[in-house]
Amino acid sequence: MKRLATIFFSNQRAAALAWVLIDVILINIAFGLAYWVRYRLQLFRAVDPAFDVPYQVYWPFAGLFTLLLILVYRQHGAYRLRRQISWFDEFYAIINGTATGTIIMIVFIFLYQAAFYSRAIFIYAGIFVVILVGLSRLIKVSLLRYLRRRGIGSERVLIVGAGEVARTVMRAVVANPECGFNIIGFLDDNPLKGETDIGRFKALGGLDNLPDVLREQAIDEVIITLPWQYHRKIVSIMTLCERGGIRTRIVPDLFQMTISRMQVEDIAGVPMIGVKEVSISGLNQVVKRSIDLVFACLALVSGAPLMALLALMIKLESPGPVLFRQERVGRNGRCFTVYKFRSMVEGAEEQQEALQELNEADGPLFKIRDDPRMTHVGKLLRKFSLDELPQLYNVLRGEMSLIGPRPPLPAEVKQYQEWHKRRLEVAPGLTGLSQISGRSQLSFDETALLDIYYIENWSLGLDTKILLQTIPRVIFGNGAY
Repeated sequence: MKRLATIFFSNQRAAALAWVLIDVILINIAFGLAYWVRYRLQLFRAVDPAFDVPYQVYWPFAGLFTLLLILVYRQHGAYRLRRQISWFDEFYAIINGTATGTIIMIVFIFLYQAAFYSRAIFIYAGIFVVILVGLSRLIKVSLLRYLRRRGIGSERVLIVGAGEVARTVMRAVVANPECGFNIIGFLDDNPLKGETDIGRFKALGGLDNLPDVLREQAIDEVIITLPWQYHRKIVSIMTLCERGGIRTRIVPDLFQMTISRMQVEDIAGVPMIGVKEVSISGLNQVVKRSIDLVFACLALVSGAPLMALLALMIKLESPGPVLFRQERVGRNGRCFTVYKFRSMVEGAEEQQEALQELNEADGPLFKIRDDPRMTHVGKLLRKFSLDELPQLYNVLRGEMSLIGPRPPLPAEVKQYQEWHKRRLEVAPGLTGLSQISGRSQLSFDETALLDIYYIENWSLGLDTKILLQTIPRVIFGNGAY
């Protein structure tokens, strides 16, 4: 079973053919349901008995509709077996493809001018196709993730190098766990880098350890992230891997420039490389800020009764203020006061030094799963992130955004390594990529990798994805303490 699954998900043609056949079946089921709704249920509009045609009359058009959707899906890349697989991306492609195919069929029927053909049936069919094919893609993504979590279809990867390019690769893997890359660790000749773990990724020493690591760790693939001036070393590494039957990939580090900052343009056939700005800037910043304002206003108004109830519960349980004020570091290192519902006893900050040995977080963070300073109401607030509701006021003031990195304490920022500081390039957020990827269960380095990935790859689609995935994680309290 494991071998069959590995062969299937590693074979592009077999996987594509299988999903084409599945889609053909589902599209025809959807068309049959559309016929039943239009001619048997007669939803919204009755059918004239003179135009009540049998389903067989629609067979040619059902076949044409199926062929058209398959071609459009293929054009949208729905049958490519990708490492980075997301149900939201797949579903978006299905919606776009189905809408395009449905519109073409309706126009075709209109031009065909056959009085007994119903254009509404194609609208119903499109809706059913989106539902059925969307569910099939949900099963596909879930199955792939299930298999890759168990090592089926995943690759054991070693990274050679531990600079910014290597961290870019790590960011991509942490942000996209479904890609099926299991990074065993990394090598680097710099003693500081080669002996210092980065989150879950283990430092395995210098490049001289490569032969032993390849043999002992059963590596499937090596990703080389060394600067180009090490071209001789790169060639020797590739030769060594080739002899052992191990695949190699090279991530170019052109002129020591961060990949995420490269912008390639083509002018009359001549490729030119420049440096691009942070993606959340200019018009993008205006759009993001507008969404923040609208959402924060609506949330504050609609959530006012809940916040009043929470304030009363806090006040009744323990003495002290309802709101907790704390200095945090925002965009470009500017400090601001963050507001939260108080979840601990009064004077909890003064007790932190005595509890330092109980700290369960790494790096500059301080977290205790069963913090003795927490009140009963506070545990409830923390579990469902209700303590952060007053931060909507910070969003209105422009100090925070709905989505972004967690706002750090000044003492935490002082302990940042240089690459950690990129987290401060944008406004901090109520939720973010790290919150939907593990929250308190992540190491600080992994949180930083995710935050920087978000900054480099921001889009409205990514923000929407984070918001949608935040809802179930808040409801079920996953990873929060």
